Amino acid sequence: MRYSGRFAVVGAVVAGLFLAATAANATPPGPGVSGMVITDETVGDKHIVVREITLPPGQSTGWHYHDGNLFGYVKQGTLSHFDSSCKPDGVYRTGGTIVEPAGSNHVHIGRNLGTVPVVLDVLYILPVGSPLSEDAPNPGCDFQ
Repeated sequence: MRYSGRFAVVGAVVAGLFLAATAANATPPGPGVSGMVITDETVGDKHIVVREITLPPGQSTGWHYHDGNLFGYVKQGTLSHFDSSCKPDGVYRTGGTIVEPAGSNHVHIGRNLGTVPVVLDVLYILPVGSPLSEDAPNPGCDFQ
């Protein structure tokens, strides 16, 4: 029962995103970046994973993309998100949600530019056999 509230929040976020619409391992993540799998299931041809990711202050996910869609909820801190043009494409604060679309044309990096850890609850919906993320080289930005 420890995670029942978390699943409710992630479920509500995902439901809200689907209604309104009708995303880490990467190259390389910064020191101390961690992820804990909360649930991992296969449903038909989809791999469904819920994971908590923590980015210490000053660290990043590294450059990467996903083979499936990713939906996230910011539990703590502020995540600064950058696309392959090196420009910020979103700043996500505590209580905010983020969607990362699938595909190698959506290379991105998440950075913690704040002074407290960023903690994210992330739902991955991936094709079976796909990794959680695909490493990508730095696209030429002056940060990692």
